[in-house]
Amino acid sequence: MDEFLNNMVFGDITLVTGLLWLLIATVISMVGGAIGGMILAGKDIGYSFSAMLGALFAPAGTIPALILGFFALNFLSSF
Repeated sequence: MDEFLNNMVFGDITLVTGLLWLLIATVISMVGGAIGGMILAGKDIGYSFSAMLGALFAPAGTIPALILGFFALNFLSSF
């Protein structure tokens, strides 16, 4: 557990810390997507339905960007 916390604090990306960052980014993007969906289409299609659609579609853009970011960080750390 100490090694895991040290990796999280000092930014060493391992498989476990990468998966945890992926989970955290997914949850944050779902909350942001729900809020954005409610702002954009809340009056037209209902706040709960627009929040659900926003929460479902927001990680579709976030997860590939996060995975590409991890690959870029891993590639750049070797220089």
